[in-house]
Amino acid sequence: MKYKIKNIHHFILNFGPQHPSAHGVLRLILELDGEIIQNIDCHIGLLHRGTEKLLEQKNVLQALPYFDRLDYVSMMAQEHLFSYTIEICNNYIIPLRAKYIRVLFLELTRILNHLLSITTHAIDVGALTPMLWAFEEREKIMEFYERVSGARMHAAYIRPGGVFSDLPVGLLNDIFIFCNQFNSRINEMEELLTNNRIWKQRLIGIAKINYREAQDLGYTGVLSRASGLLWDIRKKNPYEIYNLISFKIPIGINGDSFDRYLIRIYEMRQSISIIKKIINDIPNGLIKINDNKVFNTSKSETYFSMESLIHHFKIYSEGIHLYKNHNYVCVEAPKGETGLYLISDGTNKPYRTKIRAPGFMHLQSLNYITKGHMIADLVTIIGTLDIVFGEVDR
Repeated sequence: MKYKIKNIHHFILNFGPQHPSAHGVLRLILELDGEIIQNIDCHIGLLHRGTEKLLEQKNVLQALPYFDRLDYVSMMAQEHLFSYTIEICNNYIIPLRAKYIRVLFLELTRILNHLLSITTHAIDVGALTPMLWAFEEREKIMEFYERVSGARMHAAYIRPGGVFSDLPVGLLNDIFIFCNQFNSRINEMEELLTNNRIWKQRLIGIAKINYREAQDLGYTGVLSRASGLLWDIRKKNPYEIYNLISFKIPIGINGDSFDRYLIRIYEMRQSISIIKKIINDIPNGLIKINDNKVFNTSKSETYFSMESLIHHFKIYSEGIHLYKNHNYVCVEAPKGETGLYLISDGTNKPYRTKIRAPGFMHLQSLNYITKGHMIADLVTIIGTLDIVFGEVDR
């Protein structure tokens, strides 16, 4: 009696972009053996706007708001990268007070990012309450954004040469009050999650990445530190005033999803510590460059100096002219190393730009780190990578 040999194929499942855990614009084609993932084919492109090409058509100040819309969860970190790159390209030295204000809002932005990352991850796993608590805290930070810039999200507050405007009266006092009560909000989230049996079962041992794998996969930020890599650009290549501030870099042991969660919690506590030091030490002074050939900040100078008036007119009609140069500049954004490679040809527009988005580097490892896990673990893994598609699919 002859038996027919049957070829058993793996089951193909389409995950996203409609799936709520797929961030709206991520499509994954899963190859499954039962519920075990064998392979993932990652499709992006549903959000693509061609930001890098758009930047070549805009002058410097017109290009700045595009960066707010890259990682739209940590807006000021993105606009700071662009402003910092322009300053390095043109050798601008900004006032000390402006540097303090920048770092103050960069650390508030780090908290803003991690609150969303942890709590939306918790929703993916099944815990709703942390998000309800965290969004109240995020609302307070967005109010700080609004008080300095007029906008809750896309602030365009950090600009080449400094910041747009000085801090309004009473803001530092309100931020200090926020810092004092925020640690108790972190404690509440930890009480609900950190020792929760279900939370630990869903995260511990999931997507373990060791020290060497993290380097090979191009991991930066929280993901690299969770794998035991002691790397933070704020320490290794300090910018603004990070060399004047003492803070700790948390690192993980197991390199799994639980370690990544713990490091984000610890980083928020460190950010609170940095913010308090800035509030205590912030100096008086200018908040942008006081050079009439770059920015005109003195109205009296405009009326009495024809040269100043000419420069003022050219700045506001043409924008800043970049030196003929090329630079790669990177900062420690909340999601990891965010970099900008900018080539300028001496005009008021970038000749070429290339953005290094940490989310793109982390997403490309998804197939590698999910093999052998179950579909339910895929949701956990995507959440712990902290991906925002504004920067991934730019």
